[in-house]
Amino acid sequence: MSTNRSPEDFFATRVKNAKPSPTLAVSDRARQLKSEGIDVIDLGGGDPDFITPQHIRQAAIDAMNAGDTHYVASAGTPALRNAIANKLRSDNGITVDPAKGIIVTPGGKAALFQAILAFVEPGVDVMILEPAWVSYVPMVELAGGNPIHVGLDPDANFAITRDILDAHVTPQTRILLLNSPNNPTGRVATGQELTTIADFAKEHDLLVFTDEMYEKIIYGDHRHISIATLPDMYERTLTFNGLSKAYAMTGWRLGYVAGPEVFIKKIATVHSHSVTCATSFAQAGGVAAYEGPQEIIHEMVSAWDRRRQLITDGLNAVTGLHVTPIEGAFYAFVDGRETGMSDTELSTKLLDEAHVAVVPGTAFGDSGAGHFRLSFATADDILEGAVARIRDLLGTR
Repeated sequence: MSTNRSPEDFFATRVKNAKPSPTLAVSDRARQLKSEGIDVIDLGGGDPDFITPQHIRQAAIDAMNAGDTHYVASAGTPALRNAIANKLRSDNGITVDPAKGIIVTPGGKAALFQAILAFVEPGVDVMILEPAWVSYVPMVELAGGNPIHVGLDPDANFAITRDILDAHVTPQTRILLLNSPNNPTGRVATGQELTTIADFAKEHDLLVFTDEMYEKIIYGDHRHISIATLPDMYERTLTFNGLSKAYAMTGWRLGYVAGPEVFIKKIATVHSHSVTCATSFAQAGGVAAYEGPQEIIHEMVSAWDRRRQLITDGLNAVTGLHVTPIEGAFYAFVDGRETGMSDTELSTKLLDEAHVAVVPGTAFGDSGAGHFRLSFATADDILEGAVARIRDLLGTR
């Protein structure tokens, strides 16, 4: 019997309603313009311009040449899980059983998505502090859950306060999702803010998912604190991290989730039925990253610190733009409200007329209205060129 179904009729509703990544859309548009012969400076993505350190690359090559090209334990090689456990203990003050409390995943995004699938279903609310990375909301929605958009105030430097949390919690809330250092704002959560979240989570019996991918990229006197180390928080916290940013290993796809065995065990089921395991020889590179010399991190952060100042000084001199001090990560969340344009209008103008690709602030939540995000994880001369183009388009103060 024939039907009149269109291809669209075969898709699940969760996929029909899912929106593509705005940051990838910006990069795709930039590539399209470049293919047309237009000289576009793409500051939309978050990929360090440094190559993975040689000793890490060599460890993966040696593993591959030694025949390490097969399946490994689904949760990760013992060597890498031990290296992660040692790192968590020495860097973060978190003690975790490497055999039962860690899963190695193909990138930090996979770790988050697998955990969300393990904990979120229809009827479950997830509080997301915004502005927030563009994939958090779609992940929750794809799992059937309801994202609660906890908009932080740009005029208060996106501070996390108890009043804001109390105004958004619901009886159906099970999880609060935290990201510090934050993508896109560059904020590093203070000890007081983390205590506020911890007290709130304990009072409402919530889990905290903490995305700490940018923990090594911090400037000035700011410091990273893992919320799992606060009193009575380890048993209700899942810590997500990876090697992409700190070790310039975005293409290696190595991330992890760490936490109490009772939670990790269920996430492991999702992991085993979705990706089986992270790439075997890549995990050898991960061991070399954690156990080898760490100077490369300081060298990269020093370069990003220099570029941070370049962007801050340059854009603060442009009419209608303002950059607050960037505390961590390698993004500037530029306030363009004084231009009188919406963030979409301003971002479109920058791309079409200045040929500089940035991401509109509302891609990260409504509290990002009037802002745009740009990445300064690229060469100084490219950033100088981008600032010059923006200055020529909008003028100087």
